Amino acid sequence: MITLMHLPVRRGNAPLRIAHGHFATNHSHINYFVDITYQKTRLSEAKDSAHQLVQNFVNDTPVDTILCLDGTSVLGTCVAEELTKSGFRTINAHQTIYILEPEYNSNSQIIFRDNNVNMIRGKNVLVLMASVTTGFTAKQALQAINYYGGNVAGVAAIYSAVEAVEGYPIRSVYTINDLPGYASYDYRDCPYCKEGKKIDALVNSYGYSQL
Repeated sequence: MITLMHLPVRRGNAPLRIAHGHFATNHSHINYFVDITYQKTRLSEAKDSAHQLVQNFVNDTPVDTILCLDGTSVLGTCVAEELTKSGFRTINAHQTIYILEPEYNSNSQIIFRDNNVNMIRGKNVLVLMASVTTGFTAKQALQAINYYGGNVAGVAAIYSAVEAVEGYPIRSVYTINDLPGYASYDYRDCPYCKEGKKIDALVNSYGYSQL
């Protein structure tokens, strides 16, 4: 049985919900599950999280497009509004910010259709994620932006267990420092597996499935 609790450290009005246990992601085994559900789906929490995120941005960084991974389009819209309110400058012809979700091909690579590629090519693209545990998914997004001729404006997430990806610092509301004892292991080196402890749930940025 997974029991979610609020993280004792709190920033703004949107709490971070966590559970301790033995969890498996696509790329690693971790001892904390970080639940970003409400920051992605509840408007009040998305607005609050966006406000907290934008405070970490450099004010002279132009943002034309927000690439919303992990189902963060609601949060991305709120971030765009915060960036606009804060006086961040955009450089595209429409003087606005595009909100774009990625599409994946059969090889799990990010692709952009012809009608969407103009939101990437020549634009300053902010990668927005729910959480970053290993940085693998963020790297995929950065590679796709570069491949389609975009410029990386930065990487942002509600929670991040790493400080940077490909040289880009990750701006986040919560970090690994807020979770004492957080650990991520290659599945071949997981101490819980070696002890014979069963996996509590399969987890990703969309949630968890108990086993």
